[in-house]
Amino acid sequence: MKKSAELVKAIILLPGSVLILIPGLILYSTRSFHFLCGVEFPQAWIIFGAAFFFSFAGISLAIKTVSLFVTAGDGTPAPWAPPKHFVVRGPYCYVRNPMLFSVILILLGEAIFFGSLPVLFWCVTFWGMSTIYFILFEEHGLTKRFGNDYLEYKKNVRRWIPRLSPWKHNKN
Repeated sequence: MKKSAELVKAIILLPGSVLILIPGLILYSTRSFHFLCGVEFPQAWIIFGAAFFFSFAGISLAIKTVSLFVTAGDGTPAPWAPPKHFVVRGPYCYVRNPMLFSVILILLGEAIFFGSLPVLFWCVTFWGMSTIYFILFEEHGLTKRFGNDYLEYKKNVRRWIPRLSPWKHNKN
């Protein structure tokens, strides 16, 4: 019960603010949006398709990564209730930060759908802030928690650019 409450809190606070609250405030305050980039139908289907593709890919990846943190990691995506076990399965075999990668994909979908350069700027800003956070804090914490397993993983799996083939962790 406690883990499910932590998971709900994490989903509302973290992706809720990054994907809904901040883009909503950006769109409201800048009034700088043009649905489907202002393109008329039927050409707008191409823009809609791109927005749908990025958003669907991001949502699918987010569901998979969160479920892995809960089932294989016995924790949540929240920094205050992190996984107890090192997770190197599914998307984590290809890229070190698939959960954040999913958020970036969803933000790209939003920027395309709303035709909003400020939301695209927020996407790039979020990526930059996440990169700095991971380098300065998250990676050090993971090294402390998981030791050599994480260091080996870090050597073989890139932070943002996915591998073409899955990395095989020797403990799985």
